[in-house]
This record gives sequence, C-alpha cells and structure tokens, in this order.
Amino acid sequence: MKIVPFFLLLGFSMLTAQISPTDQTEVLKSLEKKAQMGQASLVKNIPLKNIGPSIMSGRVVDVAVNPKSPIEFYVAYASGGLWYTNNNGTTFTPIMDNTPTQNIGDIAVHWESGTIYVGTGENNASRSTYAGIGILKSTDQGKTWSNMGLPDSHHIGRILINPNDPNDVVVGVVGHLYSTNVERGLYKSTDGGKTWKKTLFVGDDTGIIDVAHAPKNFNIMYAATWQKDRKAWDFLGNGNSSGIYKSTDAGTSWKKITTPQSGFPTGEGVGRIGLAVYDDNTVYAVHDNQFRRAKQDNDVKKTEGLQKEDFKDMGTEAFLKLSDKQLNDFLKTNNFQEKYRAENVKQMVLSGAVKPADLASYLEDANASLFDTPVIGAEVYKSTDGGVNWKKQNQDYIDGLYYSYGYYFAQINVDPSNVDKIYLAGVPLLKSNDGGKTYMAVNEDNVHSDHHALWINPDRSGHLINGNDGGLNISYDDGESWIKNNSPIVGQFYAINVDNQEPYNVYGGLQDNGVWMGPHNAEENREWHQSGQYPWKSILGGDGMQVQIDSRNPNIVYTGFQFGNYFRLDLETGKRKYIQPKHELGESPYRFNWQTPILLSSHNQDILYLGGNKLHRSLDQGDTWETISPDLTMGGKKGNVAYGTLTTISESPFKFGLIYTGSDDGLVQVSRDGGGSWDLISGSFPKDLWVSRVTASKHKKERVYVALNGYRWDDFTPYIYVSEDYGKTWKSIAKNMPTSSVNVILEDSENENLLFVGTDNGLYVSFDRGGSWEVFDNGLPYVAVHDLVIQEKAKHLLVGTHGRSIYKANISTLQQMTPRALESKLKLFELTDIKHSSRWGNPRSSWSRAQTPGLDITFYTTKEGPFKAIVLSEDDIVVSETEINGDKGFNILSFDVAFSKIGKDNYLKQHKTKLSEAEDGKTYLPKGTYVVKISGNGITELTTFKID
Repeated sequence: MKIVPFFLLLGFSMLTAQISPTDQTEVLKSLEKKAQMGQASLVKNIPLKNIGPSIMSGRVVDVAVNPKSPIEFYVAYASGGLWYTNNNGTTFTPIMDNTPTQNIGDIAVHWESGTIYVGTGENNASRSTYAGIGILKSTDQGKTWSNMGLPDSHHIGRILINPNDPNDVVVGVVGHLYSTNVERGLYKSTDGGKTWKKTLFVGDDTGIIDVAHAPKNFNIMYAATWQKDRKAWDFLGNGNSSGIYKSTDAGTSWKKITTPQSGFPTGEGVGRIGLAVYDDNTVYAVHDNQFRRAKQDNDVKKTEGLQKEDFKDMGTEAFLKLSDKQLNDFLKTNNFQEKYRAENVKQMVLSGAVKPADLASYLEDANASLFDTPVIGAEVYKSTDGGVNWKKQNQDYIDGLYYSYGYYFAQINVDPSNVDKIYLAGVPLLKSNDGGKTYMAVNEDNVHSDHHALWINPDRSGHLINGNDGGLNISYDDGESWIKNNSPIVGQFYAINVDNQEPYNVYGGLQDNGVWMGPHNAEENREWHQSGQYPWKSILGGDGMQVQIDSRNPNIVYTGFQFGNYFRLDLETGKRKYIQPKHELGESPYRFNWQTPILLSSHNQDILYLGGNKLHRSLDQGDTWETISPDLTMGGKKGNVAYGTLTTISESPFKFGLIYTGSDDGLVQVSRDGGGSWDLISGSFPKDLWVSRVTASKHKKERVYVALNGYRWDDFTPYIYVSEDYGKTWKSIAKNMPTSSVNVILEDSENENLLFVGTDNGLYVSFDRGGSWEVFDNGLPYVAVHDLVIQEKAKHLLVGTHGRSIYKANISTLQQMTPRALESKLKLFELTDIKHSSRWGNPRSSWSRAQTPGLDITFYTTKEGPFKAIVLSEDDIVVSETEINGDKGFNILSFDVAFSKIGKDNYLKQHKTKLSEAEDGKTYLPKGTYVVKISGNGITELTTFKID
C-alpha cells in the first residue's frame, strides 16, 4: 500500500500556526448572531420534536434543595440544562431552554429571594465537558435570565451565595479546559454580579474547583485550587499549584494553608480536591493523590502460571525452554488468536520474527498507561483547627472509588448533624460513620455509578438527593434504598442510527449509559409504569458508541463501547460476538479512539469497516479481519489518552472501495481501490484539528464533505469543506455559520443542495450546498448536536444531542426546495390523506381525553405578509377559513379538520345530511375530498386532501 499526498487549496488560506482559543468577544458576538439568524430563519416554523428516551438520563452535576421544603429543588445537568421540581422529583420543568447554553458547572439558589446563579460550563474535565458563557442569573425563579459576566471562564467550579445577602456572591472559576487563560481563580461580587473582583489567582493553568463556607459563618471559606493540563492525547490533572486556601473575610482575601508543615500533601502529585465544612473549625477534604504508591505497595503476590510481565525481559533461550503446556495455557487464557500456539510461536521466536517481549506487548493497548497507573488515589483529610493542621483519615487505600480518573470526581459531603458521617462521590457512592476511617457503599441496584452531587437534609439525617451519570436518586434511609427520578429527557448521545422497520427504530450510544433502541413514535409518558414495558430497550452497556444495522435483517446490529470494543449482536437470539480486530504478534498494538468509527458497506451488508489507527475490513460480518491500510494518522503522541486514531469513515455509494477516513490529528485520506493505495488529501486544512466527519456524497461520485473540530484546543471556529474532485481541491462552506465547533455534516438523501450540520450549540440547514446556513431550532435548545441521520422512507431527520436525547423533524417539505422553488412567491405543499373516526372529539369515558385530529398545512413564501387560508368541500363550499401573518420561509397552519360555525351553516344549506357535534363542541368534517386554497404575496395555490 502507498500513501500519496496531493491537495490544492481553494477559498481559504493555508493555516500552519499554533491553534488559538476562540476569543470571548467572538463567542458572545456569535451568540447574538445566532439569535438574529434564528429570528430570520426560513425554517423557524418547522418543529423538532423530542422523542426521548429519558429513563437512562444524563450526567447530573449539582442539586440545590430548598431546606425548608425539600420537595422543591433544582437539578443541573452537565449539558442538559437546569430543571425544577416542586413535587419531590415526580415531574420536572426545564427553566433554561431560552438561554444560549445548556452547559452547567454549578448552581446556587437564594431561596428567600428566588435568586438563582448558574455557573455555565461543566467542571468535570471529561471528553465531553462543554464550555459555558459565564454566570447566568435569575431573580424570578428562572423565568428570565441575565448574563452577569465572566464569559471567558469556560468552566465554573462552585458558586456561594451569602445566606443573608443574595448580592454577595463568590465564584470559583476553573477556566479553560484545553488551554491556558487568565479569567480563572476566585471572583467576588457584592452587587449581584454587576461587577466582579478577582481575589485569588494562582496561575493561568490553575483554577478553582471547589469553594465551601462554614454553615453559620459566611466569612470563613475554603477554596481548592487545581492545576491541570488537558490535551487531546494527554491529561495531567495535578501540579504544585493545587492546594487549599482559606479566607476569613468572605472571600475578599486568601491565604494558602496546605503547606509542607500542614500535614496535607504538597507538590507535583496534588490533584483535584473537594471540600466539606462542618463548622468554623472542622473541615474535610478529599484529594485525588497522583503521587505514585511506594514500590512495596505495587508488589502483587505471584500467581500460578505465566504472566504478561514474565515475558518483558525474557531472553530467547529461556523462552524456548518453556514447556508447550505452560505456554499454551498462557496463550489460551489471554485469548491469543488460534493461530498463536506454543509450537508455532516458538518457531517465530527462533527465526527472529518476534521476540518474547512481543507476547507482553500483544496484550497491551494504547490506553494501558491510563488504567494501569499505580497512584495513591483518593484520600480523605480532616482539620479540626480551621485548616492549620490536617490528618489523613483513611487507614487503607480507598481503592475502587476513583480508579484512574479522580479528575472526574473529588466530591465530599459531611452530614450537617453528625461530624463523623461523611460521603465520598466516585464510581460508587461511599459512606463513612467514623470520620473517614472506614467506608461502605450506599448505592444500590437502581443507582447508576459515577457520582457528582449529593444533598444531605440538615433536618433529617439519611434523607439524601444524589446526582450521577445516570440521573437523580432520592433516599430516605441513608442509602439503603433509593427512588429513581429520571423523567427529564437529558440523554447524552454520542451517535445515533435508524433501521427500516415499520415503525422504524432509532438506535443510539450514550455517555456511560450504553446503547439503546426504541420506536421513533414511542410517546414519552408514565404509562410504562403500569405496563412494565418501557418502549426503549438497552442492548449493550458501557459508554455506548456507534451503531450499524444490517439492512437485510434488523436483528443483526453492530455496536460497542469505548476504545473499539465492538460486538455483533443478534437481537432475536440474544447472542453476541466480540469483533474487535487484533494486531499480529510482533506488531504494535492498534490504537482505538474513545468513539471508534464503524461502517457497514452499502454495497454488501456482510462487509464491515472499523477504524483504529489503521483501517480494517471484514468480509464476513466481523468474524475475520484484514487490515487494508497503513497507519492513516500522524502516528500518535506520548500521553495517557489514545491518540493518532481514526474518527470517521465513509464509503461512496457510487463505488465499492472508494473510501475516505479522518483522524483525530487532522488527516483525511482517500482510497479509490479498496485500500490498495491511499492519498492524503488534507494538507491544505488547518493543522491538528479533529476530523469530526468525512462524508462521501450520495449525489456525485467525486464530491466529499469534511468537518473539522477544534474543541480540544478551545477553538470553536466552524470548519466545513467540500471537494468536487475526490479531495484534490477544497472549498470552505462555513460562510455565515456562527462560532461553534462542528460535530457532523449530513447530506440529504433526495436533494443534493440540502445539507444539515450539528454543532456544539445547535443545528443548521443549508438549501444551497453550504452557500448560506439557516438556524434550525424550533423546539431545540442551544445544545450540542453530536449526530444526524435521515430515515429515508419516512423523510425524517433524527438529531442526536449530547444533553437532550433525540429530536425528530419531518423534512419532506425541505427536500422539495430546489433553487427554483426557493424563488417561488408562494409554494403550497401536498397534504397527507387522513382516516376518519367517529371518535373525533368524543372521549371513550367520562374521565378520559378526547381524540382530536389535525392537519398541518405547510406553505413557503419569499415575503412576510398576510395570507388567507380557505378549506372547500368538493362542491366548492367554504367549510373553514382563516387569516394568518406568514413569515418569510416555511409556515405551518394547523387545521383542526372541523367546520367553522359559518362553514357548517353553509354546508347544511347545500347538503341535507346530519352533522353531529362532538362532545368537545366541534363538528368535524365528514368523509370526502377537500381543497385547501392559500392566497398571499400576489399568488394563490391549491392542494387537496381526502378524509377516508
């Protein structure tokens, strides 16, 4: 195989400089631009309907509970907005949907005044932790919001409100996730956020992850600083600048109290810290200690048989002396491919084809260093003298709390009524009744793992409200049993897909919530509590990833979890087969992205592609694999995150083997001969950006689209390109796109001019192949759109969001918008016939709701103005009419399929028939054919529909 670079730049200039974070001014201007575009959008009246699911929920980052009435509280979701309940979580209402972000790090509520502060931008530093836009404030319980500044903060650690003064506020700012910045540290306002004073700043790579005050003394505060450096290939979550500071004047001034003499760890290994204050003198801290464990603590008792480590320093002579049984036991136990058995492996070593150390390397992967790191991990410290001296509380290592990602947790809570009862949030939720010496788990079977928020009732010990990666739980018996409160639709989808069944199913992989499937027309309600059958079903666990469905047999589904762990599922039999490609003995282990791309060939549904750092192809549904490329990345970088991996694959529907790939380090490659040779076609693009999508056109063989994403550099510039010659030349098509990182571009299946784009804060549509873009957000808040797919027969666009689950839009009218149609003064679209029912308007019982019909009449116009709509019977009797003010673009008039009062009288004058009034007071149209006439903008258009 060969790789030949060729490229020519059209429409934009070569960019080779270091990628810079997007300026805060540009972000704010872009939000204003998007709002203006939304008001003028041609599609602002085309609705997007949220179809769920809800039961698995999404990541909760904070809860704020009314201490005087604990059935009233707010729940903040990492990327799903703020939700309010006043019935103990039975139902929730989203209250931030009209703000320019759904990304939250922390919330604080002053209950007496109804004042809410929201720190936008999650603080957990994960792969999908989205930046915010500063501090939002509401003084009317969330009805209206104002931005109070700190727009370049990106991520907020904690907010404190003075219980006696809602204008006295302290904010801990974490700062940028992937770059340095100076708008981080501790900020204080005494005028409700109108002005801010930075009272603690340690450095441009160190922010404030937690702040806590003494319950009865707002003057006494503690702040935890956190030094970190996250890159796409590495995450260093610790440093000398991490530590604890104290204020005795309500955050006006600060003093570092974790000194080498204090008893609290200091130095390079200090990681994320969480705080809990019991009284003026007593404070707890949980610490993600990144110092290495002492060597003796890493020694593992020798187990029977050969181990991976035995081969790392083994010579050829010693290897050949191993018994075949001993070696075969090792090979079989560790799932080596069948072809690797003692006799032939010894022959390979004897011939010099491989070395004994290659057996150890074979079992490793690009993520081994991330999960095998022997650090100290979680520790709990306590001070009883206001932070002067600290004492470690845990007697043993708290293994199994953080594993290797303590940066994601570090939350500690103390029971306000019991100084010795503390809780630690991590993968499990732990409780200690002896001040942190010993622990027990308190998360039961219906509680998801990965905990981030906990409220403890100060007046009723054991009453807990817990937020985790799987939503919200409430306990009244100190964690012995829990209620699940997951009615908010806040799923964090990475990828979605659809099948061709009727009704068709939607599939999707979610952050930490596996892979789910469900019918697109399932209603989100509580009826399943009675039936016991939630319409969506879990089909795989882990962090759910991409899904491919065999078009011949929808029971055959390919999906998996993070880092390329994919399976072929048979949903009918329940069988599953692990199908990740395996490198050859002696070959470097493959690198797999967190969200490894897979693709079923449209030319043959037995053929499956899977991307590591190389592209793999199976001709037999994943049973066997062949590698059809060299390394298609820059080769990876040293770090603890898999990097130098493929992120997207596309095969042209015009030709088998015309394949495009994109990588996380900015390379786009094409093969026109099924992987025999490869051409590098991304040389003219900005360097080092994540290739979020490459898409071969469905309409022209030579056309291909590419989206690049600068999120991992804090660069939110939209990068979208098209080539008409297999990638030899490129043109930017992000002309009027507001600033926001692009995750997906999708070409319509019917109209080559119709494109859809999903970004980190919304959805866009273009009717001229990217020449201009329209905001597409009727019903969709400013939320990250991760994936898009079209169900071609239904003409539905499915929108996978990372924070508000899945949306659906009927795009049949959009698909008809040719260049000529876009110039039409008035275009009225065909209507769907409807089935008559004698039940229209009549409930089935005294206490049930009546079934009511509806017909959406859609028209397009080039000019805003008044329009008249008339519905006529077959014999030209006006049965209903109305006037509306039409917007430029698409308009939808919802017709209730009923007579107007005058229309009914006119109809009865001509027809000697009985028209019965329904119980809802309406008289519905009888069976027949009807004409709809729309007049306006100097034009009249007609269409018909039938009631059968």
